[in-house]
Amino acid sequence: MSPLKIKKGSTSHSAYNLRANYSDVEEWHTLAVLVENEPGVLARVIGLFSGRGYNIESLTVAEVDHLGHLSRITIVTVGTPQVIEQIKAQLGRIVPVHKVHDLTAEGRAVERELALFKVAGKGDARIEALRLAEIFRANVVDSTLGSFVFEITGTPEKIDAFAELMQPLGLVEVARTGVAALGRGAE
Repeated sequence: MSPLKIKKGSTSHSAYNLRANYSDVEEWHTLAVLVENEPGVLARVIGLFSGRGYNIESLTVAEVDHLGHLSRITIVTVGTPQVIEQIKAQLGRIVPVHKVHDLTAEGRAVERELALFKVAGKGDARIEALRLAEIFRANVVDSTLGSFVFEITGTPEKIDAFAELMQPLGLVEVARTGVAALGRGAE
């Protein structure tokens, strides 16, 4: 997601805005958090967000180091620069957290998401759904006489665009994994 995507309708003002060099504009940020893979860690991270009224737009978690028992939590959130800095600092203070990376602030990142779409339709709508799926490089992973299940990977914007086009063609259900992201470059 673009680091300068502004959340619509944002009018957040804080009495604690003491640093004039920060902006009141809310931005999307992708955070990668390396944590111990142990019970309760995810609940503590989620609790940090919910306890302070921060929203999580996307959340993915998986073990990335079996021998070291480490998991990676990828969080997409929205906030002013002050809020993002506060989130990163508070995440860094949670004991089982090893590293916190703001992939948005550190430079360009590769972001991908997987989604499944169930589309029900007959006749021309069915043909159009297949045509659009081909354009978006979506795979048909299930097919019946009355529906398709498409699998698509790409940026969250690509997934959103596909969903918007499938809506009038009989979109029934959507399942999305959330964003997986890695920073570009050798580090």
